[in-house]
Amino acid sequence: MNLSTHVLDTSVGEPVAGLPVSLHRLDGRGWTALAAGVTDSDGRWEHLVDWYAGRHRLTFDISAHRGAGTFFPCVAVEFDVTGADRRTHIPLLISEFGYTTYRGC
Repeated sequence: MNLSTHVLDTSVGEPVAGLPVSLHRLDGRGWTALAAGVTDSDGRWEHLVDWYAGRHRLTFDISAHRGAGTFFPCVAVEFDVTGADRRTHIPLLISEFGYTTYRGC
């Protein structure tokens, strides 16, 4: 199974390179870390995951890109995975005072 994300800063029209990203899964003990890394030079991060059906969370450290005083220092995107999901792509668009995400292909 494959999970990928693509982070773009719409205020400057460029990908966000070097952004810390982490992936967690919710289980009976709480959130369990599955993977962590940083976006590449094109703002992408990809990870092969042994998917488990259920709730997952991608966390993006926006302050690493925009600085300590940014309005949204961290963005956490929670999503549900079914057993049939083979590939999940979750883009993140950020700007100074907002962000948006969606399920991509």
